[in-house]
Amino acid sequence: EGNSVERKIYIPLNKTAPCVRLLNATHQIGCQSSISGDTGVIHVVEKEEDLNWVLADGPHPPYMILLDGNLFNRKVLMQLKGTSRVSGLAVSIAKPNPPQGFSPGLKCPNDGFGVYSKDYGPQYAHCNTTVWNPVGSGLSYEDFDFPIFLLEDANETQVIKQCYQDHNVPRDGSGPEYPLCAMQLFSHMHAVTSTVTCMRRNSIQNTFSINPETVCDPLLDYNVWSTLQPINSSGKVDREQEVIIVATRIDSHSFFWNIAPGAESAVSSFVTHLAAAEALHKASDVHSLQRNVMFTFFQGETFDYIGSSRMVYDMEKDKFPLRLDNIHSFVELNQVALRNGSVLWMHTDPVSWMNESVQTQVRNLLDILSNSSVGANVTLQEAGYSQPLPPSSFQRFLRARHIPGVVLTDHQAAFQNRYYQSMYDTPENIRMQYPEGLSPEETLEYVTDTAKSLAEVATVVARALYRLAGGANNTSAIQADPKTVTRMLYGFLIKMNNSWFQSIIKPDLKGILGDVPQHYVAVSSPVNTTYLVHYVLANLTGTVVNLTKEECLNPDKTPNAEKELYDYAWVQGSLDPNSTTRVPYCVRSTVRLSKALSPAFELRQWGSTEYSTWTESRWKEIRARIFLVASKELEIITLVVGIAILVFSLLATHFINAKADVLFSIPRDPGAVAY
Repeated sequence: EGNSVERKIYIPLNKTAPCVRLLNATHQIGCQSSISGDTGVIHVVEKEEDLNWVLADGPHPPYMILLDGNLFNRKVLMQLKGTSRVSGLAVSIAKPNPPQGFSPGLKCPNDGFGVYSKDYGPQYAHCNTTVWNPVGSGLSYEDFDFPIFLLEDANETQVIKQCYQDHNVPRDGSGPEYPLCAMQLFSHMHAVTSTVTCMRRNSIQNTFSINPETVCDPLLDYNVWSTLQPINSSGKVDREQEVIIVATRIDSHSFFWNIAPGAESAVSSFVTHLAAAEALHKASDVHSLQRNVMFTFFQGETFDYIGSSRMVYDMEKDKFPLRLDNIHSFVELNQVALRNGSVLWMHTDPVSWMNESVQTQVRNLLDILSNSSVGANVTLQEAGYSQPLPPSSFQRFLRARHIPGVVLTDHQAAFQNRYYQSMYDTPENIRMQYPEGLSPEETLEYVTDTAKSLAEVATVVARALYRLAGGANNTSAIQADPKTVTRMLYGFLIKMNNSWFQSIIKPDLKGILGDVPQHYVAVSSPVNTTYLVHYVLANLTGTVVNLTKEECLNPDKTPNAEKELYDYAWVQGSLDPNSTTRVPYCVRSTVRLSKALSPAFELRQWGSTEYSTWTESRWKEIRARIFLVASKELEIITLVVGIAILVFSLLATHFINAKADVLFSIPRDPGAVAY
């Protein structure tokens, strides 16, 4: 049986993550293998000196390098990029996280797509005054012509190292003897050059081919938004109605495909945002506040502000219930988990600050925020007017008009996060710690110090929003719940498939609850993060209504459902004690989804410099395996002997066929008489 032979030859590596190709208007970035996969003899590189064998001394190129995670840096990869002696790279995860920090993102994230340009604050453009991500190596934005895989399983890494030890270790300074341990990586990408090229090819295929083959897809998903007071989602809000927007991003990225833990870069802020939304909804007089509050969660922000640029575009084109004119002010939560002491920094835009009316409103905003922190373990400080805004969704709104706004972060200048957009931006990075020996259920409920700290930030934000919306009562009752925060951190960072998440989603979405959460925007939508932010927000801010399943699923046919104002969801509910059945119920909320697809693709402007143009290449298969490879001489001898046997068997067959009448004639019966 073919399979059993294959199993005897190859050991598949099942827990890997590839680096894949992404494209924008002008470039292709990432990695790929040749069409039939790339193969090489394994060499383990644990210190820089080991590279000499690969780059110069080793007699068996090309090599597949098993690279220690601490050496996965720009200096080493640029050396490997410039040689034909390397056919691929398998990277093991560094444990503990590299102490010097590691960020494959850019030093100036989303450069060119924010508000600062030659026409608006040119002195702040291209991070001229503040380099936000100084440890950024830009590795994620390089183009490699060989495959690079991440080994996620320490056991598989050990199997490769053992195979290397047994077969490939150089003996007495000379090369190892055959057979050698080799690795093969498959990650051939269909798209090339740029988004302009691949989208044009898609377009030609769709026009002329019966079976069109798409080569790349735009990065897209959905933004999640809801309002404090319900608004007509299919109509338009009155021009006089003022709305305060609270925003955060919900996506992250790393060098490897769909490895995007984003603990500090995304999760810390959107969890704080969700907790603030819950705290504000619990205030007694929210429905009589003079201004509305919109809670907005942007998707795809890592890739040149996909979500926020789309929402601004929709507001300008009257395709969204709100107009830009309705926005009273803007509060954004950026990275907030790594506060130094208790300090939270308030960043404002120095250019619009020059406008007197904007300055007055921003001053008011800062004062309300500062006053809201009294009595909480949070000290709010201004980052200063000589410094631009950090990379933030607010910048896309400022591009459209002068809106008073503030971005809250845990850093005054450069990021505190030394693992921005990397696989190491994990729960450990935001100091989440649990005692030994807890069950999954106990871990879900255990309130960590990180959760307490983020709940304090959420409390300050919720109180400030209440004041901004015109609330006059005492705000001491507005309090974010650390229990909710700790559950969200566990669900979004450690284990999505937990009892709380199971109880708040629709029954048909059970499949989205994978184990380890990742927050990459991807091309098939909505992604798990979007669904879960949607249902967590509905759970925290919605109300349980007494409707049957049919009424809940068909609010059109239900009297007084007010479908334009509310969204209805029939959710699984928690398990009945002492049984395996669930108690489902109907949740009514104001949570909605809106498209997060860059306007560049709506407008078919694939070479746009105004909007994000990121696409992801398609591929046929991604896999990795190791096996023993024989020497070239033995392979040639085997081939020659095989050909010789084939020729001999052909000649023998021909000879036997030619002499068949002699060889196979029926002998006469000696007893027969001839007449």
